[in-house]
Amino acid sequence: MLKKSVFHLTLAFVLALGVAGCAQKKTSLKDGTYTANTTGHNGPLEVKVTIAEGKIKDIDVSKNVETKGIGSLAIEKIKNKVIEKQTLNVDTATGATISSAATLRALKDALKEAGLTKEAMESMPKESINQVLSEKEYQYDVVIVGAGGAGLTAAIQAREKGAKVLVLEKTSQVGGNTLVSGGGINVPGTDLQKKKGISDSADLYQKDTLKGGDHLGKPELVNTLASRALEAYQWLVKDVKMNFIQDRVQQFGGHSVPRAAIPNGNSGYEMISKLEKLAIDKGVDIFKNTSAKKLMVDDKGVVTGVMGENAGKEVKFIAKKAVVLASGGFGSNIEMRKKYNSTYDEKYKTTCISTSSGDGIKMAKDIGAALVDMKQIQVYPTCNPQTGIISYVANSRFDGGILVNQKGKRFVNDMGRRDVISNAILAQPGQYAYLLWGQEVESNGHMTQIHKNEFENLKKSGLLFEANSIEELAEKTKIDVSTLKKTLETYNKYVAMGSDPEQKRGGKLRSITKGPFYIQKVAPATHHTMGGVAINSKTQVLNEQGKVIQHLFAAGEVTGGIHGTNRLGGNAITDIVVFGRIAGENAAK
Repeated sequence: MLKKSVFHLTLAFVLALGVAGCAQKKTSLKDGTYTANTTGHNGPLEVKVTIAEGKIKDIDVSKNVETKGIGSLAIEKIKNKVIEKQTLNVDTATGATISSAATLRALKDALKEAGLTKEAMESMPKESINQVLSEKEYQYDVVIVGAGGAGLTAAIQAREKGAKVLVLEKTSQVGGNTLVSGGGINVPGTDLQKKKGISDSADLYQKDTLKGGDHLGKPELVNTLASRALEAYQWLVKDVKMNFIQDRVQQFGGHSVPRAAIPNGNSGYEMISKLEKLAIDKGVDIFKNTSAKKLMVDDKGVVTGVMGENAGKEVKFIAKKAVVLASGGFGSNIEMRKKYNSTYDEKYKTTCISTSSGDGIKMAKDIGAALVDMKQIQVYPTCNPQTGIISYVANSRFDGGILVNQKGKRFVNDMGRRDVISNAILAQPGQYAYLLWGQEVESNGHMTQIHKNEFENLKKSGLLFEANSIEELAEKTKIDVSTLKKTLETYNKYVAMGSDPEQKRGGKLRSITKGPFYIQKVAPATHHTMGGVAINSKTQVLNEQGKVIQHLFAAGEVTGGIHGTNRLGGNAITDIVVFGRIAGENAAK
């Protein structure tokens, strides 16, 4: 009896210690507001955590410059999950890992100040913000790989034709490279052009596009692009309900006239948010965090579906009618870039999202699809030298800003082709340039206001300076002031003359005489891959013998043969909408 009593007493003591140990792990957080700062994908990120009654009551993540719809969406998902589940053991969002990790890092730093111990943090439950599928097999009429602009457009069109549609997206958010673009779409004959008295035609647009790509683009495809651009734009306005800036028609380099309609906000978010809403409203299913691994074909070579992966498990997606590849290019895949064009190796940063890895191209090639123009890789001239991210503040170039080198001299046609400008910058001392403009330009484009977050971040990073005099700008950038002033004096004379005999700049010439002035450091980064899967004008994928691969379509940057050696600015958005619509319509038949 005594032994039993001792045993029970000992057991009770051990259990008490265990309970006490568990209680210690559940560290009581001190009430208050705690702030932590870190660096996200695009720049500074601040997190404010409010603790009330020992629990996480609120998280303020409004002070960040992460990409809208990608990094910002991941931050919001993490915030909501942390508050709901009271845990920091949350996974990162696929396709926004840097933004996710930065947010979690800042949250941990803030909560340490509130008394959170390492042991308590490690004992918190694990939660996921990513989508997990429950089935091993799904059946649809049309399966689309990629939820960027081309994929969502194709999905909407296929659904409107009565098909049951599924879109596979390997990241945690829709949008692809369209989301991080400026969103400008080249269209001849728009209402916006007519308001400004701009004369344009599909024929002129086709000629510009063929010439811009050194006539390597297939005339059949370029003709389709140009002839169906206007109806694509009208569809975006009428059906998708996109809003465009009404008093702005932009002229990108290589175009004979201004023809780019610019969406509100001057970013791809306007398009992607509206396309996603319309697709969901029409009943399109979108499976996120689900990557396509290979195309399924029968013994006759007909495509029957997609083998994919979700949460580490294989999932089969049967396509009773067709598969559409809309998975984008390979701008972020360094090994693939080097394979097809060794020039674009590790020394090049990229404007592309991290998941632009050429998956669809590789899957199509594996079943015999022909690839075209694979060595044609485009570099965008005016990017952030530190991150490679495309600069939209630098769109001031299209409004009249000029490029100068470290010596303060002009060296290129600022409105020329992207490849020409990029190569010219890389030939300058330090392989960078400066974009310079004043109030004559700023009052027209308002880029520092439209892209205010980027503008402020560039200033904090020491990449952009604002000053009331040219002398001050020269001092900040260590450019010889006399040379810079002489360059501007000469250029302003050209503006007064109405022509630029030195660099033959196209577009509208605007003087640079009124402050405040701005000067921004820029450098090229890989931006677009013109090569990809061979298609015909119906977007059917072709094999190496030029024959159609049955039940397989492709649209967007995954394809090749449209842009030739160089894609003109604004043509990517036209491409994804025109050919995305065609692919969706034909896939649903």
